[in-house]
Amino acid sequence: MSAPETSTIIDTAQMAGSVAVNHDMSPLGLFLQADFVVQSVMVMLLIASIWCWTIVFEKWFALKKARATADVFEDDFWNESSLDALYDRISSRPEGPMANVFVAGMKEWRASTASGRGLGAAGLKERVERVMGITSGRAMQDLESDMTFLASLGSSAPFIGLFGTVWGIMNSFTAIAGTKDTSLAVVAPGIAEALFATAMGLVAAIPAVLAYNKFANELGRFDQRLNDFADQFATILSRRIDERMAA
Repeated sequence: MSAPETSTIIDTAQMAGSVAVNHDMSPLGLFLQADFVVQSVMVMLLIASIWCWTIVFEKWFALKKARATADVFEDDFWNESSLDALYDRISSRPEGPMANVFVAGMKEWRASTASGRGLGAAGLKERVERVMGITSGRAMQDLESDMTFLASLGSSAPFIGLFGTVWGIMNSFTAIAGTKDTSLAVVAPGIAEALFATAMGLVAAIPAVLAYNKFANELGRFDQRLNDFADQFATILSRRIDERMAA
């Protein structure tokens, strides 16, 4: 090998090494060296990921509190000798969705039976059940808030990250064409910056999908628990109605 060729190889290796040194391959470095569009995608995914975890913790605490208050209320409901006494005790400050369903049903029961309009048994029962159903639906609507965001983030975040990756790779190829250097040391930093966007998309999407599936399952069970209680309570009130009609 001639001296000029050896000198050219050495110069190329030195230049590649200089390029590699000038590129910070840490996450912060990849972000700072990325294109503006790729940076915008990364910032969007970072904000979405933070919001996702905020919803996860808020939803976890909300469901934990709802189950705890339901456990306490059910103990009081089945151990209380008089439903009227239980209503008088908690009606001013019902705690939890199940207690709210009970208070709404008892309130409608008392209002309907005290009006003296002589509602039929079927009409009175239907009115109480409707009120409890509306109260239960509102409680579940509050618990299910932000679930749409988790579902949307889980399905769209990988594609948003992929958009940033495609854009970054296009810029990398453009830079390669401009420098006419295809060495790995020149290509790798730009590709790494582009792939970092996809990684952030997956970091945002995976927790969102797992959290959505878990909370959807738990919300479904709690909704069924509220419906079961409403049916049991409606049966008790229906028995009362029959007793009043027979008296």
